[in-house]
Amino acid sequence: MTQRHPRFVWFFDLDDTLHDASHAIIGRIDQRMTEFVMRHLRIERAAADRLRRDYWHRYGATLLGMVRHHAVDARHFLRDTHDFDILALLRRHPGVVSLLRWLPGRKVLLTNAPAAYAHTVTVGLGVHRHLDRGYAIESMRIHGHLRPKPARSMLRAMLKRESVRPASAALVDDNLANLRAARAVGLRTIWVTGRRASARKPAYVDVRVRNVRELRQVFGRVAPRAVRFTGTQ
Repeated sequence: MTQRHPRFVWFFDLDDTLHDASHAIIGRIDQRMTEFVMRHLRIERAAADRLRRDYWHRYGATLLGMVRHHAVDARHFLRDTHDFDILALLRRHPGVVSLLRWLPGRKVLLTNAPAAYAHTVTVGLGVHRHLDRGYAIESMRIHGHLRPKPARSMLRAMLKRESVRPASAALVDDNLANLRAARAVGLRTIWVTGRRASARKPAYVDVRVRNVRELRQVFGRVAPRAVRFTGTQ
C-alpha cells in the first residue's frame, strides 16, 4: 500500500478503544487504586472509593488528585495500581490489527495509562508494530507538571511534537471529556462508544463508531480529501 500523504496523524486512546478494558481490566485497576488510597490515607474502603471517583471526575485521572492533595509519588502509584496479570484479563477486539495496518497516515498512541502497562497491552494485542509512536501518562508533562488528557495544553504540545496541524489529526477515544478538549484545540474527533452505542452524539464529536474497526466505514468523513492511498486493501 503506497501512501501519498502519510502525515495525517491518528491519535489513539488505549483502554476501551483498542481493546475491551471494561471487560475486566478497568475493574481490577479501580480496585487497586481504591486499595492504594485506603492504605495511603488510612481510610475505609467506601470513603477511598468515593475519593478515587471524585479525583477521576475532577482531574481526568485519580493519580492527579493523589499527587496534588496527598504528595503521592506518581511512579509508585502507577506501578502499584497496575501490578497484576494484565494479559490474563486482556480481551481483544477482532480486526484491530488489520484495521491499523490498513489505515492511511501515522498512528500514535496517546493514553493516560502508564508506559509499562501500555507496552504490555499493545504487545499482547499485536498492535505495537503498527503504532509509529506512543505517549503514556509519564510523558504528558507541561513545565514539569503532569497534564494527561483532557488537558488542552498537553494536546497542543503533542501536536507540536508530531509537527502536525490540528486539522490534519484526529483523536480516537472513548472518553467524551477527552474528545471535547481535542475539538477545542482543533482536532477531528471519533468517539468509540462500545456498549453505549445508542448514546446521543455531542456536537463536538465528528463521528461516532461502536468500535475502531468501523473506521474503515467512516474514513472518508474524518480524514481530509488529500489523504488517499493506492493498492489493494
